[in-house]
Amino acid sequence: MKDVNAQEFQEQARYGSRIAEVLFGIYAWTTLSVCVSAAMLFALAIPGLERRRRWVSAAARGWLFVAGMRGRLTGITNIPVGHCIVVANHASYFDGLVLQAFLPPRFSFVIKGEMQKVPFAHFLLRRIGSKFVDRFVASASSRDARNLLKAAAAGESLAVFPEGTFHPEAGLHGFRLGAFAAAIKADLPIVPVAIRGSRQILPARRILPRHGNLRIDILDALRPGDPAFQNSRLLAEAARQRILTVLDEPDLAAR
Repeated sequence: MKDVNAQEFQEQARYGSRIAEVLFGIYAWTTLSVCVSAAMLFALAIPGLERRRRWVSAAARGWLFVAGMRGRLTGITNIPVGHCIVVANHASYFDGLVLQAFLPPRFSFVIKGEMQKVPFAHFLLRRIGSKFVDRFVASASSRDARNLLKAAAAGESLAVFPEGTFHPEAGLHGFRLGAFAAAIKADLPIVPVAIRGSRQILPARRILPRHGNLRIDILDALRPGDPAFQNSRLLAEAARQRILTVLDEPDLAAR
């Protein structure tokens, strides 16, 4: 009898946990929609790219606060005073929002081209100076790579997810080389960034976010003159290894 009662209690607890998870997911999407709407209105009205970026960053931090998601940032002093290229692991739909919330407002985000098909998101991303790259059409990819080289050569600071996309399984995939070629060409430092916690909040193929906390580790920069700057492949691998040292996830490229 005790075993039956204990089993019923466990089932009820699991059911209650699922209900709470669904309610939180709905709450998270609702509050995010409000924050995105406010960001869009102000991004439309506010003059000046840096002002718009500051506002959107504040909206992103505001949403994390109202959703009860704590973000812990370390290593902010590792970002050089001058221009640079940030490269981060990609584990969740929320990774761009996380970097937007915590990076200085001088960064232009490099976003996959499919986001141009999402009207409101596309408008907001354009207003804060994001750049779009096509991952599937060879001619467009070449053009996008040239545009990134021009942006880096002009002294823009870029934030890139060099894995290109994210997957359900934990681990760090191989890096695409465009950002690293741009860094070598423009003589800009590469700053590796490890994002932890976002995969648990909203991984691939999940609709409703779960509650969780985030940690963003900004690691030591790889600077021109480092042996890894000999070519883009060496530089990409050096950045990957720095992220892997703190990520606590497997190296999927090694497979």
